Amino acid sequence: MDDASRAAQGITVRREVLGDAHVDRALAGSTAFSRDFQDLVARYAWGDIWSRPGLSRAERSMLTLTALTVLRQEAELAIHVRGALRNGLAPEQIAEVFLHAAVYAGMPAVNRTFAVAQQVLEAG
Repeated sequence: MDDASRAAQGITVRREVLGDAHVDRALAGSTAFSRDFQDLVARYAWGDIWSRPGLSRAERSMLTLTALTVLRQEAELAIHVRGALRNGLAPEQIAEVFLHAAVYAGMPAVNRTFAVAQQVLEAG
């Protein structure tokens, strides 16, 4: 697959997971300075990694939620909680991911993670 095809596939998968509104905002906010980064995100993260057949999207969401918890990336976490719901995870499964991460990432990180996820769930 060439880079253009990979980027197009990445945009499709990104939209399916994160929703059109998020992707439209990200792309609209792209500038000459950040355009190459948006292309990298589309091709590599979504066109290569999220498009691989080895894991389901729900499994990828679980891994992503865990990584974002460990790294304390709250803004990205909120986006990916919504994505996890779109990928079929129930709120109870998301809570289980966070409980499991608490053992390895630490209670303070997961305490904040639950708060961010709760805001997303309440917002619907």
